[in-house]
Amino acid sequence: MVKNSFISVISQEENRGSVEFQVVSFTNKIRRLTSHLEFHRKDFLSQRGLRKILGKRQRLLSYLSKKNKVRYKELISQLDIRESKPR
Repeated sequence: MVKNSFISVISQEENRGSVEFQVVSFTNKIRRLTSHLEFHRKDFLSQRGLRKILGKRQRLLSYLSKKNKVRYKELISQLDIRESKPR
């Protein structure tokens, strides 16, 4: 429940270019594609799209973690995303 309210609050903001907004929109797409792939296991184009979106979100999250660690931790906890491993 907390995740959905946070997502709706961010989606109402006008700053659609912010890293947080982009991560939230990618997370929504990832969740939607994941539920689609549970029923359609052989939809390989959707699997490819999912991997591309995961990569984009990962790059944005790594950028945010380098720029502002506090905002990164806050976003990770509110979206219930696992923290990435440092390379």
